[in-house]
Order: sequence, then structure tokens, then C-alpha cells
Amino acid sequence: MVSLTEWKVPPANQPRPGDYSFDLDRTLSSVVGLHSIIPPDAFSAETLGTERAGNGVLIDDGLVLTIGYLITEAETVWLHLGDGRVVSGHALGFDFESGFGLVQALGHLDLDPLPLGSSAATKIGDRVVVGGAGGRTRSVASQIVAKQEFAGYWEYLLDEAIFTHPAHPNWGGAGLIDSRGELIGIGSLQLEREREGKAEHVNMIVPIDLLKPVLDDLRKFGRVNRPSRPWLGMYSTEIDHRVVVVGIAEKGPAGRAELKTGDVILAVNGDKVTSQTGFYRKVWSLGPAGVDVPLTVYHEGVTFDVTLTSIDRAKLLKSPRLH
Repeated sequence: MVSLTEWKVPPANQPRPGDYSFDLDRTLSSVVGLHSIIPPDAFSAETLGTERAGNGVLIDDGLVLTIGYLITEAETVWLHLGDGRVVSGHALGFDFESGFGLVQALGHLDLDPLPLGSSAATKIGDRVVVGGAGGRTRSVASQIVAKQEFAGYWEYLLDEAIFTHPAHPNWGGAGLIDSRGELIGIGSLQLEREREGKAEHVNMIVPIDLLKPVLDDLRKFGRVNRPSRPWLGMYSTEIDHRVVVVGIAEKGPAGRAELKTGDVILAVNGDKVTSQTGFYRKVWSLGPAGVDVPLTVYHEGVTFDVTLTSIDRAKLLKSPRLH
């Protein structure tokens, strides 16, 4: 059995019980460690690895909420509890749009679930705790420093993500806890931003309000029960108001159309795009997965039109087996 690595948050950044009106230690005990094993031939193995570790938060009896990339295509999931116990779990569901993942514990956890709060009610400047598995020494007393749109290179967009500082060093699946001791988000990334001439790390948190409309579907079906967004299998970034291709997913529509790293996406269906967010929204507005996506592309001095037949990216993933 692989145990999660030993480390501690610097004492100055750890939350102190006297600073909160809720029982800090009891609340943090709802955050568990998560360790998953993914088959080497899984679609996501090359980019995300075959062994992934992070955190998850108990939100209902035996139901653990985490960030989806930790459990995508996982054939084995282990939940590590604060008292040293390890319980096996099943990767129950994953929502591509929000990024949330759900794990069903296959043994008794004997922990109190964390109530879900309101991420919309939070404000910049609010004091929060970014909770990691292992209690106070693995958690960060933090602050909300921004609430804004976030675009990820992997065809991902949040209208309003939450950003916190100081950053949690083991952010994946960490629980964002508000002043009432309620769960208001799940840790996804660590990013760098410039502030007063210095680089500082922040965590990007997926807001909990995105879970509420899809939770029942994820529990019942393992995914959201509506048509999927079209996926192109293209990694992109925004450079000087241009959408530039920085990678191509194997087996994806962009790869089949022989698009290349360095290509610039000028337009979608004849509409000019100058931002990553604009690019995604135009593609998704064309219809569900399977829709044709006409692109105008610039490549080494040549501009050309190409039509990609989008797909549902879930079709490339292995289904987890229930052990």
C-alpha cells in the first residue's frame, strides 16, 4: 500500500482554531487523502500519469468530492483517513465542464460530511481555509484574492473561478472552507501571478455552486445527463490576442485533421476569435459533441479553412470497473 508523502505547511500559514467560529479540527477531519492507480493504456495516462495523489472532501455518507483529473480512468482508488485507516473507493463520476470528480467509499468512513456552502456569496478579501488531508498541519489559512473567468488550455472554461493566497502546496482536491465551516470549492491548480513586481503563487478553486445542479446526475449516471460539449482535442493558449495551438491530443479531431503545434486559430465558423474564452464559446455555441466545427487557421504564412468533426471526449476514456 502506498502511503501519502509526509510534509507540512509552514506554521505561519497553518490555520489556528481560535481564529474560526467553527470546530476547525472536526471540520478538517472531513478532508481525506486520495490515491489512484490508472492503467498505462488509459487515454489520460500520458498527460496525467498512472499514479495520482491529492485530497477529497466527504460531502455525504461515503461520498467524496475531489477534482476529476485525480480519478479520471482510475481502476483503483484508495482513501486515506486521518487516523491512519485506508479505505478502497470507486471512481463514481466526473464532470468535464466543472472539473469535479466523485468517489464512492467502499468501506465505512465514520466521518462527518461537510455541508455545502454558497460560493456565490463569497467576496474578495474573505478569510478561508484551504483544507488538505491530515488536519491543521496540512491546511492553509488563506484569503480569496480574486473571482474571475478562467480558461484552461485543455478546452476548459469557468465563468467565475475562485483564487486564493497563500497557495496550498498540495492543492488537488483540497477543500475550500468558508468562515461558517462550509465547503465552497475544490482545489484544482496552482498558478503564478505578478503582484507589486513580485511573482506569487495562488490556487485556482472550482466553486461549489457548479456542483449543485449536476450532483444527482453524477451519482446516478457517472456523468451529467445532457449532450456533451464538442471537443477538438486541441491544447491552446492566448498570446497577444491570438489563439495559438500548443499541443494536439492523440486520437482527437485536431490530430486527424493534421493541425500542428504553432498553428493560429483565426476564426470559428467565419467569426474572428482573438481570445481563448471567445474561441471556446464560439465552438460550444455550434451545438453538441459531433457537430462540425469550421476553423480558419494560419500556418507559416498560409491561411486555410478546415472543418473538424468534434467528438465527446468521454468516449476516449476507459470506464472504471467497480471492484
